[in-house]
Amino acid sequence: MRIIPLSCMKHLLLPALLLLASPAAFAQKGAPATDVEAVKKTINTFFDGMRKGDSALVRSTLAPTAILQTITNRNGVVQVRTENPKEVLKMMGTPHKEVYDERISFEQVLVDAQLASAWTPYQFYVGSTFSHCGYNSFQLVKLAEGWKIAYIIDTRRKEPCK
Repeated sequence: MRIIPLSCMKHLLLPALLLLASPAAFAQKGAPATDVEAVKKTINTFFDGMRKGDSALVRSTLAPTAILQTITNRNGVVQVRTENPKEVLKMMGTPHKEVYDERISFEQVLVDAQLASAWTPYQFYVGSTFSHCGYNSFQLVKLAEGWKIAYIIDTRRKEPCK
């Protein structure tokens, strides 16, 4: 067995201690796990409602003045399109043959007081047919009723997908 001298241990322990003490080491910037999970639940409920065609469930996740936008790039022309939330809810709630299925993962969720931001890569399917992919950026606010989506902006493309 080899014994490591105390002087060498100091050099090994110092970087480890600095890393643990660094604010960057905390993935959620110190946010309570309950808030992070509640933010994820709100976003998942939004997409559960979309898959079910339940516009009331989707509406329950939105702040009263929610803004929905998408970034498109057609033939090299980038545009930001604002969607009318009422029209989006109508489209989701109108019976349709295929399920609208947006499959997301949570890459990052940040929370500070009553503000949260979530970054989610996604793939969108109509039934079992792939439609497009991209990233969603969600901004949520913690209202009296809980976490609500105030703003969504996304990218849309056919490839490359994560």
